[in-house]
Amino acid sequence: MGRTARKYSISGYMHVIERGIGKQLIFEDEQDYRYYLLLLRKYSKEAAVSVCAYCLMDNHVHLLVCDKNRQLSIMMKKIGVCYTHYFNTKYERTGHLFQDRFLSEPIDSLGYLLTAYRYILNNPVKAKICRVSEYPWSSYGEFYNANSFVDTSWLKETLGEQYPYEKFMELSDYDNCLEFEKDKSDQFARQIIKRFLHIDSGTMLQTYSKPKRDEALRMLKAKGLSTRQIARLTGIGRGIVQRA
Repeated sequence: MGRTARKYSISGYMHVIERGIGKQLIFEDEQDYRYYLLLLRKYSKEAAVSVCAYCLMDNHVHLLVCDKNRQLSIMMKKIGVCYTHYFNTKYERTGHLFQDRFLSEPIDSLGYLLTAYRYILNNPVKAKICRVSEYPWSSYGEFYNANSFVDTSWLKETLGEQYPYEKFMELSDYDNCLEFEKDKSDQFARQIIKRFLHIDSGTMLQTYSKPKRDEALRMLKAKGLSTRQIARLTGIGRGIVQRA
């Protein structure tokens, strides 16, 4: 079957999520965050995609964009190719860095647009990292920056004098937005093991040579199975699964 066509909104607004393959870290240090933002600035301008908010977490990225010309996929591909090359070179790794294609959800109401904005910037709070205003890798502070590449003009026009920005961010209806699908069931995981490894039981990986075993473990992680789940279904220690 071919891929399901990506849905777009009439307004052009989209909530986008991209995650590291197997939930692995995609940002290891400050330089990594800065380089991704450099690419986001460059290729959003090139593709004429307005970035309205961003939040870079250690293993995934949230974006709120306005893509009236449907150039989002082109922008994300260019960012992905450049950033993967940078990351693989820096950390001496090979292969894919991001999991499958990015997720996106169209936004067709002002209410959901405001909700998505708050939700994205509140990710560090939800992860119990810090207050929204203290997180350095989100666009929270760009609201005050007239020279930012992040477009918050729509938000300033919407809020007007009704709500100060800080009060708006404290409203509590930001929990119902696009998320990654929940952890896959063990039944699904067993089907993946059987289909792609051509074995009836994950425990058979224990009989493989180390190179063959690690290759199989990497494939299972690439298919979205969690380290904990792979360890449970194969009997292989979580540390080994993580290092594969």
